[in-house]
Amino acid sequence: MIATLLAATLAMAGLAPVAPAAQPPTPAEIMSLPDPLRQQFHARVLSMPRGSEQRLRRMVEFLFSPDDLGMSYDIDANHTIAEAYATRKANCLSFTLLAIALAREAGLQAYGQQIDETLAWRQEQDTLYRTHHVNAGVLIQHRQLTVDVAWDQVIARKPPRRISDTRLLVHYYNNRAADLLEAGRLDDALRYASVAKTLDPAYAVTWSNTGVVHLRHGDPVKAEQHYLHALQLNPQDPGALSNLAAHYQRTGNTAAAARLQARLQRVQAMDPFHHFLLGVRHEREGDFEQAVRDYRQAIKLFPDEHRFHFGLARVYFQMGDNRRAGKALVRAEHLSEGDHRQLYHAKLDALRRLRH
Repeated sequence: MIATLLAATLAMAGLAPVAPAAQPPTPAEIMSLPDPLRQQFHARVLSMPRGSEQRLRRMVEFLFSPDDLGMSYDIDANHTIAEAYATRKANCLSFTLLAIALAREAGLQAYGQQIDETLAWRQEQDTLYRTHHVNAGVLIQHRQLTVDVAWDQVIARKPPRRISDTRLLVHYYNNRAADLLEAGRLDDALRYASVAKTLDPAYAVTWSNTGVVHLRHGDPVKAEQHYLHALQLNPQDPGALSNLAAHYQRTGNTAAAARLQARLQRVQAMDPFHHFLLGVRHEREGDFEQAVRDYRQAIKLFPDEHRFHFGLARVYFQMGDNRRAGKALVRAEHLSEGDHRQLYHAKLDALRRLRH
């Protein structure tokens, strides 16, 4: 299974370039609006009519318009608000922090939202990163609106849930710890991880991530302690289960490793994204029959995701089963919109021409 192929799993909300060594910024420094940004925002947005929806609409234009901020999405840009303003780049987390700060400056009720079950993975060296996704929610007259820089790039199973500013900041410190881990700056990584633990000691992901840093730092005892504590906080955390199972396997405690692997498999059995990734893997390896089973299981758990049906269609086509490929493509087209729907429609037309 994919999660067990690698040494460790980190749950994140995006990766970022690593700055020179320094003390972690305070929460206030992360969220602070630079004076030039505040002045520009007041002049370009707050001078407009005061209606809440009009202000929100103008704020979104201000964020993206080349004549204003012209922000662009960059998965590596895990910035403070000041850094996002200076570079005009942000990942989902930094963009969310910026949007929340500006919305509050405009007198709107804004907050962070998190989507826990998403499909967004990244592999670096021996570490697998599974990401969460965050965006900004705005409440206007009992209507919940969302501002999201990467809404079309994330496969989500469930709607976003509201989270605190503290959890958003914990994501920032966890992400920076992961960046520093990747860069081999382990002491700096531990400093950022320590801030995350202090801010929200009940968040299992932080403890599992910190265990990975301790393991890379040459301290498997502390790593094990952190994995165990993560599982006390969340017995079904897949990262902690995978990391602790791998630890026990390395240290020769095969019975404990097997028990954890069994728990992990039960968690993964109910995860459609896990089955989808297995399908992608088996499709690339040419094991089409297994890929069909994987994609069909993903569809059983999450029937409304068009990419799952498209994966199934690809495999059927490679197996020469154009009839089933066509049925899967029809379903993918029905569930999709925009560019995806046009793509599926074109492939259906090509498949129909093949039949004739």
